[in-house]
Amino acid sequence: MPLGVYLALLIVVFALLAKGILPNDMLGASAIMVLYGFTCAEIGERLPIIKNIGGKVIFATFLPSYMVYAHFIPKQAVKSVTTFMNQTNFLYVFIACIVVGSICSMNRQVLIKAFVRMFVPLIAGAVTASAVGIGVGTLLGLGAYKTYFYIVAPIMAGGVGEGALPLAMGYSAILGKSSDTIFAEVLPIVMIGSLVAIIFSGMLKHIGEKYPQFSGNGKLMKSGSEDEILELAKAGNKAKAELKIDLAQMSVTGILAFALYLGGVFVNSLIGLPAPIVMLLAVVIAKMLGVIPNSIENGGHALFRFIVIAITIPLLVGIGIAKTPWLNLVAVFTNPRYLIVIVCTVLTVVIVGWFVGKAMNMNPVEAAMVTACNSGQGGTGDIAILTAGNRLELLPFAQVATRLGGAATVTIAIAILRMIS
Repeated sequence: MPLGVYLALLIVVFALLAKGILPNDMLGASAIMVLYGFTCAEIGERLPIIKNIGGKVIFATFLPSYMVYAHFIPKQAVKSVTTFMNQTNFLYVFIACIVVGSICSMNRQVLIKAFVRMFVPLIAGAVTASAVGIGVGTLLGLGAYKTYFYIVAPIMAGGVGEGALPLAMGYSAILGKSSDTIFAEVLPIVMIGSLVAIIFSGMLKHIGEKYPQFSGNGKLMKSGSEDEILELAKAGNKAKAELKIDLAQMSVTGILAFALYLGGVFVNSLIGLPAPIVMLLAVVIAKMLGVIPNSIENGGHALFRFIVIAITIPLLVGIGIAKTPWLNLVAVFTNPRYLIVIVCTVLTVVIVGWFVGKAMNMNPVEAAMVTACNSGQGGTGDIAILTAGNRLELLPFAQVATRLGGAATVTIAIAILRMIS
């Protein structure tokens, strides 16, 4: 952000706060999120070591959470952002636009092969991580029951809204406990697991820069037997770079994203499949069948770039302020046994993703990042993890890994708990 624009926004926002007249609406919340977002991101990008492990994303998400706790952010600003984040479901708008935009602009051949291959490292990582997490927790005295149901399962449940919440409701129905109490217990686990995955993603990015033979620079598949397909992808990327932004095409793609998500809401009412999954499957199938016109593909590229550049960091600030209580994070941070289990679980997911992906002709850095997203805060975690690794173009793969992997984890955990209770 140019310094002149930043200073103008800073002066106006604090003048409004000083007079107590900051609008409690989208405009007021957006101004706060942009101001704090780019400030925190700039700090994270300039700190030694931290900048190499996703400092921009970590600071944009968790520093605002601490600032709310320490009362460094005015209450009026917190209220404006919290109201906006909780009442508008803007996160789903973001997910819809970035997923549809990204998939529409992808190379069809690469998309098909990558989707077919990514499930194996995901499944291998989830199974191995569950075994390692339970083993470590048992050795530390937490017990297999506590470790799996309250640490390992929440980490890989697919986030908060579609992971921790249904998990807590399922546990509540079986155990007879308050779902709010259970939710409060598993929520910080999800958050810390996502933070650990963000850090590992930043480390993977650094490894990819230092050892380029392990990185595909955002591409999941390796070269070699798929040179022809990769050449097509390179040609497509070159065409995108030369493509002029067409606002009409971008708008149409955005409307398509909204329509697909709302269609997902309708399907969810019929069969219970989460709306984001329905949206994702619909656009993937359409892309694989080759029925998406060129105008939508071009608009998808423009929409994706706009969302990544202009929206991501401010959105992370909103998540930090409205959805990430600092005391919940501290409660887990101060329990070393929980931390050890969380780190071991996420690390296992990353390591298995690296080696299984490599064995399947994937770039290890990208394969590990995609599987790491199974340890994040759902769509929020996917964005943060991939942004830390500078691989946001992998979001469609991460969404499938997170949503389907999370749904499977929740279903299995509740089924096992019902069997043993």
